[in-house]
Amino acid sequence: MNNSRRDFIKNTAKGTAAVSFGAILPGFGAKSYANIIGANDRITVASMGVNSRGLAVGSNFARQKNCEVMYCCDVDTRAAVKFIDAVEKIQNKRPTAAPDFRKALEDKNLDVLIVTAPDHWHAPAAILGCQAGKHVYLEKPCSHNPNEGEMVVKAAKKYNRVLQMGNQRRSWPKVAAGIAELQAGVIGRPYFAKTWYTNNRASIGIGKEVDVPSWLNYDLWQGPAPRKPYRDNLIHYNWHWFWSWGTGEALNNGTHMVDLARWGLGVDFPVRVSSAGGRYRYKDDWQTPDTQVINLEFDNNTAISWEGRSCNGKSVEGNSVGVIFYGETGSLLIESGNSYKIYDLNNKLVKDVKNDFPVDAQNLSDPSQQLDALHIQNFFDGIRKGTKVVSDIESGHKSTLLVQLGNIALRSGHTLNIDPTNGHILNDKEALKYWSREYQPGWEPKV
Repeated sequence: MNNSRRDFIKNTAKGTAAVSFGAILPGFGAKSYANIIGANDRITVASMGVNSRGLAVGSNFARQKNCEVMYCCDVDTRAAVKFIDAVEKIQNKRPTAAPDFRKALEDKNLDVLIVTAPDHWHAPAAILGCQAGKHVYLEKPCSHNPNEGEMVVKAAKKYNRVLQMGNQRRSWPKVAAGIAELQAGVIGRPYFAKTWYTNNRASIGIGKEVDVPSWLNYDLWQGPAPRKPYRDNLIHYNWHWFWSWGTGEALNNGTHMVDLARWGLGVDFPVRVSSAGGRYRYKDDWQTPDTQVINLEFDNNTAISWEGRSCNGKSVEGNSVGVIFYGETGSLLIESGNSYKIYDLNNKLVKDVKNDFPVDAQNLSDPSQQLDALHIQNFFDGIRKGTKVVSDIESGHKSTLLVQLGNIALRSGHTLNIDPTNGHILNDKEALKYWSREYQPGWEPKV
């Protein structure tokens, strides 16, 4: 994008119909979603990883009247065709196929890279995007391992890029209102947050080594990860459960709720982390835990617990996913949707704030399209106006790190002692083996 256009985007706050995050909230209902008005100059984006969740996120960007999806970047030709067709119907303009997202980054008219590829690509792609002068919308988790998370934070600062992580609930109005009430003392001092995720995922079986399908560029799909043979139960989605590419349920879904817990308690890095769990339900190729509890202790006399049950969907507090804060005078429950409840110490419901947006927590790809548009608009405000985004990369890294430390505690087999000033593991060679990872030679990310 040329300098005059960059200046225009930054200065459209005056005399345009752009709506800020704060201005959207009063009286903003589900029917208003289609009427979000953007600035006169569109933000152009490339969408990397467009199968399933990537299709949902990229389509949501295309629905914003102040945005144009210019590029579709995917190693799966089938997913690319589906995405291009879907986006063309939304914006009446066909995105260009750029299977290797690095080619799209060469376009000076491109403003934003959306990263919805598998976890092992998140940080390396975001770093390359920043280096190419693009702002980045990065789905959670922001990194595959803690070292990468710190690298992304450095890249965003070094290249002065806006980087929003996809912790969309930070932009959900009633969730934010619940956190505000919590921090204002509605249940006294909150000191413990319990978070959870439940599902009934099936076995992935025992995969067979087979030829790579003609529709897939498997080498580019693996990218920075060390090369492993293609198996028929890996792509798509099941990569979440393999350590080489995925990060397990803790980062797949735990990141969202642990982020809210960290936000509500006002904490950053812990002092101790422990975890228990394993692959309990089935005997198959699944490597990460299907059942896991992570406990995080902080130096302000507070704690967070996350419970993940991938293969038993019994709900907690009536919700498949959620967070409940316990305080001196009561409890505050943030449910799976854009809603919350407040209870006194006798379990009496004293306030019930209802959700007025459709949310399906069990929808793997697009549980909350209308609410997530607010997160996208907040990202756009960060680009145009310099507004601080609600889930910037520093905040996103802190929340991602909490669940990464939980996985490291599980894999190393013991409690971790943590430096509360930076989140680093103290005096533990075994645990520090998981702080970074091995890379395919020549693919190592660099800031």
